[in-house]
Amino acid sequence: MLSNLPIGIFDSGVGGLTVYRALHERLPDEHFIYLGDTARVPYGTKSLNTVERYAIENARFLESRGIKLLVVACNTASALALPAIRSAVKVDVVGVIEPGAAAAVAIASGKSIGVIATEATVQSAAYSAAIARLDASVEVIEQACPLFVSLAEEGWADTSVAESVAAQYLSRFEANSLGALVLGCTHYPILENVISRTLKSAVPLIDSGEAAATEVQSLLESRELARPAEQQPDRERQLCDDLDHFYVTDAAQRFAKVAERFLGVAPSVLEAVEVWGHDELRTN
Repeated sequence: MLSNLPIGIFDSGVGGLTVYRALHERLPDEHFIYLGDTARVPYGTKSLNTVERYAIENARFLESRGIKLLVVACNTASALALPAIRSAVKVDVVGVIEPGAAAAVAIASGKSIGVIATEATVQSAAYSAAIARLDASVEVIEQACPLFVSLAEEGWADTSVAESVAAQYLSRFEANSLGALVLGCTHYPILENVISRTLKSAVPLIDSGEAAATEVQSLLESRELARPAEQQPDRERQLCDDLDHFYVTDAAQRFAKVAERFLGVAPSVLEAVEVWGHDELRTN
């Protein structure tokens, strides 16, 4: 049955694990296959053509593993390559830009919406365009925050260094006038606490991964693809257990280390793969 197939997720590296966590929490009966393109991270500084090529390779790899739906966890790939990805595979594809924009518009009540993201995502203006399609009257203020990625991966999310960096990046936002702030990079939910403290106001933070998980749930239900709940489960599903499969294109040990930092547990099943072309990947 198609409903028993896993959901595919890809990201440029480890940041997409926050999207995996959001999906796992909302859809505990589903199984997942995750691909982190750690050999070619970051995508945020790459050209459109390069991001499209990488994204298509990742998408086709996951499709070849037998998935029922693909989630593009990477904000940069969602911003730059979603049409190309959808043309390249036969399964439904969900990105994180549109769901994040919709969640922000729904909660901002006409106030300005802030977006923090990678340089490529900000330069693409993908969030601004998505928000404008929903409500053209809303002001959107975007800010690139590239150092947040390193702070999250190094485990410095709650340090004085993170406080100083956040103060610099977020200084342009007038917290009292913001209706919502979109965390437009998969790493940024790791810094949610320091971002909230820096804004010094109860600005709702929109996790695009959580918004995408809600859309995935609706799509599975409408397509009748939701995995049936186990009537008598042998065990409670855990993050990164052996029912979920993780692939990386390089640095598997570092991926496992950062995964444990992000999720509290390392993947049970983790394999390295090499990319050879648009349609072919080989397992190491």
